[in-house]
Amino acid sequence: MSDNQTAISELQVLLGDRLSTAEAIRHQHGENESYFENTPPEAVAFPKDTREVSEIMKICHKHGCPVVPWGVGTSLEGHALAVRGGVTINLGSMDKLLHVAPEDLYAVVQPGITRETLNTELRATGLFFPVDPGANATIGGMTATSASGTTTVRYGKMKDNVMALEVVMADGRIIRTGSKAKKSSAGYDLTRLFIGSEGTLGIITELTLKLHGQPESVSAAVCEFEDTASAVNSVIMAVQMGLPVARMEFIDPLSIRAINAYSKMTMRECPHLFMEFHGTETSVAEEVQRMKDITEEFGGGGFQWATKAEDRNKLWHARHNTYFALKAQSPGAQGLSTDVCVPISKLAQAIEDTIADVEAHGWQAPIVGHVGDGNYHVLFLFDRQNAEEFALAKELTHRMNMRALELGGTVTGEHGIGMGKMKYLDDEHGDAVHVMADIKRAFDPTGIMNPGKIVSAN
Repeated sequence: MSDNQTAISELQVLLGDRLSTAEAIRHQHGENESYFENTPPEAVAFPKDTREVSEIMKICHKHGCPVVPWGVGTSLEGHALAVRGGVTINLGSMDKLLHVAPEDLYAVVQPGITRETLNTELRATGLFFPVDPGANATIGGMTATSASGTTTVRYGKMKDNVMALEVVMADGRIIRTGSKAKKSSAGYDLTRLFIGSEGTLGIITELTLKLHGQPESVSAAVCEFEDTASAVNSVIMAVQMGLPVARMEFIDPLSIRAINAYSKMTMRECPHLFMEFHGTETSVAEEVQRMKDITEEFGGGGFQWATKAEDRNKLWHARHNTYFALKAQSPGAQGLSTDVCVPISKLAQAIEDTIADVEAHGWQAPIVGHVGDGNYHVLFLFDRQNAEEFALAKELTHRMNMRALELGGTVTGEHGIGMGKMKYLDDEHGDAVHVMADIKRAFDPTGIMNPGKIVSAN
């Protein structure tokens, strides 16, 4: 039985002014980037270290008070909303780069450090952390949601780049998973279990990350196509040939129009591929030429590439701001951003079927994608006050999810489950969902860890 107010009173003694019940702070931690309503917690805690997180959890566990971890709130499926009240734990003050081991290619960090800050601090070492979901998210949040992004096609997702974790369990115990070794066969892989658990199993308080050497040469390229299928088929061929492209992004005409207006660019309004290549000067030049040959085989034109950092940065800044560019095209509109991932051979079919379905309902919905790994995103913009438009956005999302499953894919490649996609887990995993619920109950017997997300363990 929960007793949230008693827990909050005890937390006030523990944390002093680092526990806030102010309406403005609570409202800020009830915001999200999705279509869900603001859902504030009853209090927000700002711990400074792992020990304090442990003490917070002991108090909340004793009183059955729900706990929701918070990074910077960039998740898209309502992951960090306090749907059952309780306490939000803001880990933003735990934002240090603790240790770098250049000779072993790893770094130890706290969860509140953002990916951009981490890479800024790593510059002098000649190393970098490659996972780039677009938003300047915290490393802890990226791990909790199993983030990926534009560089996944070459460097992998968070599960490929996190070596070890320190985690505070629901009852306040502190455990460590994984190691600094490159591989291990010692017991269950708890590290990967916590990655993508969205704060439902424990709170990540320290991470050991795999680093990569900064490439000697980097080149960005842009190519335009007359139709979606040609662009996507170019990607499929490049992947099947094993071309080591570092980024490979599909941008549809609606998104190009928005990017042109928002980022002051002049690209032709047609399907595009944005690409990036990492390696030596010789290998990058060869890979760019091979990619150019592939795109030409599928009718691609206007192939341009650049090695200057300012030109590359402008291109990827525009790509990362696509969401805001599209929102600027429809002031006041609500956005429902969703993603699916399919086998690379089914990607063209999945995207074309999605476009046809949207247009058949009299709508237009921009599509962008990390297509090198079969992952694409659709943004439905609608008037939140218009119940029919809201219902249609959710119906089109439903059909997109089911289409991905029919093609052997998944309902989310990187956004995660949160609240928004819980109902699809049974369709994707069947009886395995009951095993997930068993794991949830074993790790969190009182059900206080980010309740109402991923699986129901009641």
